Amino acid sequence: MSFDYDLDFDNINFREQPEKYQVGRGEQGVLLVEPYKSEILPHWRFKTPEIAEESANKIYQLFQEYKKNQDFVGMDMARKFTQMGYTRSRRYANYKGGKKYKEDGQVHTREIDEEKAASDRIFEEKWKEIRTDKEYLSLKKKHQKQYG
Repeated sequence: MSFDYDLDFDNINFREQPEKYQVGRGEQGVLLVEPYKSEILPHWRFKTPEIAEESANKIYQLFQEYKKNQDFVGMDMARKFTQMGYTRSRRYANYKGGKKYKEDGQVHTREIDEEKAASDRIFEEKWKEIRTDKEYLSLKKKHQKQYG
């Protein structure tokens, strides 16, 4: 099932109403689902490898706390922020200023920034760790079976 963007996100606490949460694809809903957005977003940074390392570790720590509490929605949101750390830092690694497209719609020439590429590898490693975590996968399957 795809992510439901028609929900009243301003009035739903997904910790209290996990049944309303849909996993969706990739990073769908990452900036909408509260209270997790407010808990994770302040730690999400990737400007340098040092900042990315600190950020990825903090988000992974939050993932572990959600896991300890059997909070699948929190675990999935940590996965989404980690995935978004990878994809955004990859975009900045490939294109100066993170802009893939020119004003006329043409794609800018790819110019690899190795420092930014180091940031994407840091997030990619944590993302892979989270998305293959056996307990995460079990809770994901259970959530999808129970709520769609």
